[in-house]
Amino acid sequence: MIPQSFKDIIANVENAGLFQTIAMIVFILFFVIMIYVVMSRPKKYYKEEENAPLEKDDEEDKFTL
Repeated sequence: MIPQSFKDIIANVENAGLFQTIAMIVFILFFVIMIYVVMSRPKKYYKEEENAPLEKDDEEDKFTL
């Protein structure tokens, strides 16, 4: 039997519900941790970084044609 979809493959796996639950928990934890990291940084960090692409570097002038 050739599986027709991903759902058919997962339906035949033992403990599929457990694996799906673990995957969802890992997914949610990743985004919660990312939100915490972003929110815990001081605003000064982002102020310095927001203008980084606009700042002119002396080294950059060396590579222009």
